[in-house]
Amino acid sequence: MDVRIVVPMFLDRASEAVKRMQQPGDVVVAEEPGPGEQIESVAPIHRALAGKIRTVVEDGNRPFAILGDCCQVIPMMAGIERAGIKPTLVWLDSHGDFNTWETTPSGFLGGMPLAMLTGRGDQRMMAAVGMSPMADGRVVLSDGRDLDPGERDLVESSGIAFAPRLEDLDAAALPEGPIYLHFDSDIIDANVAPAFLYPASGGPSVEAVRKALESIMATGRVMAISTTVGWNVQKDAGRTTETAVRAAMAGL
Repeated sequence: MDVRIVVPMFLDRASEAVKRMQQPGDVVVAEEPGPGEQIESVAPIHRALAGKIRTVVEDGNRPFAILGDCCQVIPMMAGIERAGIKPTLVWLDSHGDFNTWETTPSGFLGGMPLAMLTGRGDQRMMAAVGMSPMADGRVVLSDGRDLDPGERDLVESSGIAFAPRLEDLDAAALPEGPIYLHFDSDIIDANVAPAFLYPASGGPSVEAVRKALESIMATGRVMAISTTVGWNVQKDAGRTTETAVRAAMAGL
């Protein structure tokens, strides 16, 4: 059985976009941020999420998490591993999220979690949930069309599998064993979903994203799912972005 988990926080502040996606019966992670700088203040939220994910997986269910930011994938994976499973992480995103403090032009934490997960860069979020770095060979990144120069160098010199075009991702060729599928909704072409917080030009259509998600789900090996939803609800007056995200998510 799928258990829907909602984290209505974008790093250390509330996410209205996530709240829009919430449904009756969802398990809500309601913890507030703690003290310290931003990378430390999210620790209570992350610890609570990791605990809920572990419980869901140990109960034999599949977590389906609606996240406010991609850093929350770290406690998702921590919870899964605490339950005794080490899946391949398939990360679909218009960004690589593979920056470190040395490569980032912006200093945005949301652009760093995949690097953190593989042991690169700042490891405080990992330590907060007792997470050890993942081997590069357990990570598949697709699209990543908006990479910063230093970030691109890191991706290309790493051992992660990188499929720059979503259409080139072959679900049948994914590593054997369980899969944790993470889908950042801003992978969708920003021309049809204009309210994203961090839009990237070009990219796959809603239909292409839906089909890619369907193909991965069809492997029968997806044991956990998360999707990041982040857009400015005030700029989404016609709800075109929300509509596009919901249509793509039909593939799940």
